[in-house]
Amino acid sequence: MERSFKKEVAQLRLGEGEIFSGEGILAVTKALLQSGVSYIGGYQGAPVSHLLDVMVDSSELLDELGVHLETPTNEAAAAAMLAASINYPMRGAVTWKSVVGTNVASDALSNLSSAGVIGGAMIVIGEDYGEGASIIQERSHAFAMKSSMCLLDPRPNLTSIVDTVEKGFELSEASNMPVMLQLRIRACHISGRFAARDNRPPLISRNQLLSEPDFNIDRFCLPPSTYLQEKHKIEYRLPAAERFVTENKLNEVFDGDLSDIGIITLGGLYNGVVRALERVGLSDIYGASRVPIYVMNVAYPVVPKELEEFCLGKKSVLVVEEGYPDYIEQAVHVALRKADVQTRVLGKQVLPKVGEYTADVVLGGVEKFLELEASGNLTASLPSSAITHSNALKARAAELLGTPIPPRPPSFCTGCPERPVFSAMKIVEKELGPTHIAADVGCHTFSALPPFNLGNTMVGYGLGLASSAGVGPNFGKRVISIMGDGGFWHNGISSGVASANFNKHDSILVIMKNGYSSATGWQFLPSSKGNRFGGETGMSIENALKGLGIKWVRTVRTYNVSKMAKTLRQAVTETKKGLKVIIADGECQLARQRRLRPLLKKRLDSGRRVIRTRFGIDDDLCTGDHSCIRMSGCPSLTIKPNPDPLRTDPVAHVNNECVGCGLCGEVAHAAALCPSFYRAEIVQNPNIWDRLLDSWRQALIGALQGLVRA
Repeated sequence: MERSFKKEVAQLRLGEGEIFSGEGILAVTKALLQSGVSYIGGYQGAPVSHLLDVMVDSSELLDELGVHLETPTNEAAAAAMLAASINYPMRGAVTWKSVVGTNVASDALSNLSSAGVIGGAMIVIGEDYGEGASIIQERSHAFAMKSSMCLLDPRPNLTSIVDTVEKGFELSEASNMPVMLQLRIRACHISGRFAARDNRPPLISRNQLLSEPDFNIDRFCLPPSTYLQEKHKIEYRLPAAERFVTENKLNEVFDGDLSDIGIITLGGLYNGVVRALERVGLSDIYGASRVPIYVMNVAYPVVPKELEEFCLGKKSVLVVEEGYPDYIEQAVHVALRKADVQTRVLGKQVLPKVGEYTADVVLGGVEKFLELEASGNLTASLPSSAITHSNALKARAAELLGTPIPPRPPSFCTGCPERPVFSAMKIVEKELGPTHIAADVGCHTFSALPPFNLGNTMVGYGLGLASSAGVGPNFGKRVISIMGDGGFWHNGISSGVASANFNKHDSILVIMKNGYSSATGWQFLPSSKGNRFGGETGMSIENALKGLGIKWVRTVRTYNVSKMAKTLRQAVTETKKGLKVIIADGECQLARQRRLRPLLKKRLDSGRRVIRTRFGIDDDLCTGDHSCIRMSGCPSLTIKPNPDPLRTDPVAHVNNECVGCGLCGEVAHAAALCPSFYRAEIVQNPNIWDRLLDSWRQALIGALQGLVRA
């Protein structure tokens, strides 16, 4: 159920000189094909989830070129694919989400970086520092530095991104280093145009097979080769990378007439810097800046000679770099002092140490830098503070609204099949008391927020069960761990279930089986009912658990809150020790709606009968308690004024977002809250029986109303 790019992928066939128009992710895909890659793989995660979706939709073109596409179950497996480039002149690319994916892939990447590559190897990283779609806030920079991997950070426009991808492979081959290409969310989804080039069939591919294996013990990560590899990193690879960066002008310098000051910025932050300069009157709308700018499209390795040449003769420079430690700022200091260049370096003195560098953040830093370092004549000619004006507008907006705009926390979707599981947990918690809940990464993470407030720890994807290993034996009752089906196949099957069974855990594991990797775009999993090949995988979570020796396994339909609560209660109170697994089976509601919508439309267009289920609340029966809202948290449940003038409490109300999952009524009855919910069926293209039944109902209702009046 991946997002479809069927229409857009036609542009991947464009040839030399034709104009490509689209968003960043699609441009990256085109650049990979223009670079002659032999294989592609990765694991989904914002903001690069759709890179694999594009590849899946372009499978016909990949087959023509002989490019192999793999969709591994985790980032470690994806990174291991790059081993093909260690021994053979094969170009390959893999992708995943930010540092959280790199952490999982780190074992393979460290070995890859030690051995080095002869074919270009690229990791497309969806950098998400400060952008709100990651569970932790770290950067990829430190990993690139410690493993001696080139880190590319192109300016966010399509031409720069495409050129950087193509040059990145050349850099990898020239230096024998793998390269990371980090793309922030704006680079992934920016729209633009560039002049395409012909796609390059790979030198080695499914159409041009290898004939013999290559054996070279020096490329094997085993002493004494590893010591030679480390020496090779420092004495050959890094200098080779620096030479390539300089000779090919991968970093850029934009001159300006204010030659006594300058700005050093990473490529991905360039647009924000130019916009800040434009707001203070030092750049035009096309990016022609009066302040010289050194753009580091290569974040690592830093080229000291280029920094020295840019800073020579300048009184001061501003380094624009997100996050802390300030790796770039430190590198600039070291390079300049070793060259005896006394240019003053400012960075974190005027810019925050943490958080995303939004337009206003960069603007504030640029203004402070100019106040401290610009000449008197220039300062006098600058417009009044743009950041002060921006803050005044925000204050005025808050005044007009009457209250600050509240933050919008993430939440379960309408009809989400995971919400009833947490409703059942709240019911059982009320009966048996609270226990430690080890949460996991995925949609179920939202259970930690109101109205459920469930979850005590969360340490990684598929690690919910493993994270309970320390607290479980030291807690007075069985602890509960949460895991999604994506997390199960990603890491949980070995790090969680196998380890727990081996170590004789006496705890409870709830697996949310919704059928997809839902949070990242409904990508298929090994246990999905279908896959990108159009068939069944033959794998199931139940069979996997059986193969691991788990005896206590229960599969429960998620929307049956009463049965789910009963099963949880049984798992908590069971006298027999051992791991107990509850599989909460319910298809992702958004994916289900997307799957059914074209089928229902086809039925309607053909005049066939279609039934839509909706739920509602009887205003006369609703007491205004609103426990249904607190127990389910469905976005379609809200309140409205009481229609009875003698009652002041607002009543619960189901709005038009309802998808008919029935959770509201289920949880109400399971918790013995109220009888006010009703189920309605909307029949389209009714048959004769439907019409007769409706006529009979209307007649009966009319008769009963007449009796009441009488």
